[in-house]
Amino acid sequence: MAHGHDVLHMMEGNSYKSKEELVKAIIENFGVEERFNTCSVEGMDATELVDFLTERGKFMPAEEGFTVDSSKICNH
Repeated sequence: MAHGHDVLHMMEGNSYKSKEELVKAIIENFGVEERFNTCSVEGMDATELVDFLTERGKFMPAEEGFTVDSSKICNH
């Protein structure tokens, strides 16, 4: 099981035009069967993780879409 931090770090330096594009990138990097955990939730698929991270304000607008807000990645 991968951690949500792994996805946030994967996003650094990249921007995504849509939620769907980000989900596709996560699946390409981690595999379709991968499940993700965070500090408070376990067992999410890529779509559920993106929704979870969106709700927690982990993304910020970018020139063409959005990217990770690196200041909101906890490092523990």
